[in-house]
Amino acid sequence: MKKIITFFPKGLLHGAAIILTSMLYFSFGEDPKIGIEIGNKSPEIKLAGTDGKFITLSSLKGKLVLIDFWASWCGPCRMENPNVVTAYNKFKDKKFKGAKGFEIYSVSLDNQKEAWIKAIAKDNLLWPNHVSDLKWWHSEAAKAYSITGIPASFLIDANGIIIAKNLRGPLLDQELSKHLK
Repeated sequence: MKKIITFFPKGLLHGAAIILTSMLYFSFGEDPKIGIEIGNKSPEIKLAGTDGKFITLSSLKGKLVLIDFWASWCGPCRMENPNVVTAYNKFKDKKFKGAKGFEIYSVSLDNQKEAWIKAIAKDNLLWPNHVSDLKWWHSEAAKAYSITGIPASFLIDANGIIIAKNLRGPLLDQELSKHLK
């Protein structure tokens, strides 16, 4: 019987096989759990925009997306809006690692369309993705994300995985800066 000569010390080949098997399992294993914790796949949202046409969260796949829950009647939300506008203007055209840009998906918990649209204009919320079902706290999106207070936000990566939550003020700018190329 011939002896097989290898270039690997005894046991190293076995260890490499275990590592490779583990990598394949985790690379091609189950999809991330849908949920609202960091590391979860964000729940889908499909709500009407200001023009009545539906906009899905998944339509923004490939970009970093800030899901921003707010309302026109919410004082703390309106105070936070200038920070969100500043972040949008600063990062909307930037290049990110693993993502093709930055977008905001604004989910309003308003129940009066006119107040919602006026607040968008007054606060200069220039991005196109404004949605609401006008059901106030009974919003389907608020239920899916367990929203009990606003403002609330979730930052998702290009694959829809939640990477940060409730970024306000300079924290939003800092987190987005971490993902720049």
